[in-house]
Amino acid sequence: MSTSVPVRLVLASQSPARRKLLQAAGIEPDVLVSGVDESQVVSDRAEDLCLELARLKTQAVRDRLRPSPDERTLVLGCDSVLAFDGEILGKPDDAADATRRWQRMRGHSGVLHTGHCLIDVTHESRAEAVASTIVHFADVSDDEIAAYVATGEPLAVAGAFTIDGLGGAFLTGIEGDPGTVVGLSLPLLRRLLAEVELSIVDLWTKVAPGGQEFEHLG
Repeated sequence: MSTSVPVRLVLASQSPARRKLLQAAGIEPDVLVSGVDESQVVSDRAEDLCLELARLKTQAVRDRLRPSPDERTLVLGCDSVLAFDGEILGKPDDAADATRRWQRMRGHSGVLHTGHCLIDVTHESRAEAVASTIVHFADVSDDEIAAYVATGEPLAVAGAFTIDGLGGAFLTGIEGDPGTVVGLSLPLLRRLLAEVELSIVDLWTKVAPGGQEFEHLG
C-alpha cells in the first residue's frame, strides 16, 4: 500500500492538540481551518452528530484544494462530542455552563465520541468512522472546578475537559483509545488510510519525534 509520490495530509481543524498528536506520531500535517458553523447540524445521536460535523469540515476544506500531480493529497476532518446522562455536550457556552457540567459529571462517567472523515482528493475516495472512549471523571471539589474553569481550558474543548492538559488530573481513567479523547484516534486513522489503499507509514516524515533520523518505509 506504499505510494511512489509524496503524501500530503491536510488537517481540517484548528485544534493544536490534534496537530500535536499527529506530529508526535511522525506526521507533519498542513492545517486549513474549515470555518464550518457547527450549530447548523442537529442530531439526537452523538455518533451521528460528530461524524456529520467531521464530514462537513473535511468537505469544506477539500473544496478549497486542487490536487497536484506531484503529490497525493488527503484531507482529514474530526469532531468530538461527549455523551453524558442522555445529553450531547460539545463546547460549553461560557464559564457558568462549564461549571454546571463539571458539577454534574464529577464522580460519574461519559462517552467521548470522535468522528473522523478522510478524503483522498487525488483519487476522489473517502473513508469515515467514529471512535468512542469511556471517560471516568474524578469526584472533584467545587474549589477545583472553579480553579479549572478559571484557566479557560474547559471552555475550548468538547465536554469541557481535556486528557492531555490540566483536565487530565480530574479523570480517574478511560476505557479505549486516549487519542479519541484528545480528538483524533491514530489506530482509527490507520484503518481509514488502509481503506484508501495507503499505509500510515506513507505519512511519516524523514525525522522522527525527538530528531532521530530514519529511513522512510513507504
